[in-house]
Amino acid sequence: MKFVVTTSIALVMITIIAVDARTPQSRGQRRNASPAPPHTEESTETLPPGNIAHGRYIAEHVAMCIECHSRRDPQGNIIESEAFLGGPIPVAPPGADWANRAPRNRGLPGYTDEQALRLLTEGAIGRDGKQLRLPMPRFRMTTQDAADVIAFLRSLQ
Repeated sequence: MKFVVTTSIALVMITIIAVDARTPQSRGQRRNASPAPPHTEESTETLPPGNIAHGRYIAEHVAMCIECHSRRDPQGNIIESEAFLGGPIPVAPPGADWANRAPRNRGLPGYTDEQALRLLTEGAIGRDGKQLRLPMPRFRMTTQDAADVIAFLRSLQ
């Protein structure tokens, strides 16, 4: 079972690296770039209607949100009743500024639709306008895919 957990962690890390490498800016530029401005009430971006089934597919099989944002049993299996409720991140590369816990994303507590959309389309920008720590992938989802993921996560409340 340890092999399965280790393999799952390796696959998540490979996905993070692949998604991060696809962003248009270099790693050094991203670190020094100014964070996106915090959400303001004047925001004009609206969220299109989301497809919950497609959002579930993305969150569980493409973006793999469930892998980090869910607790596991001693055998490494996701505990279904705790899916998307957050959990500890089991590994961190040496010297990396790496989060040690993935927060709850079931229902997207504390996020407006606009903030959640920005998080998923602009490279992991949190509510406060700052980029979230790794291993959170720097997603560049389409607006529709992000709306689908948001609809799915909100449906889990």
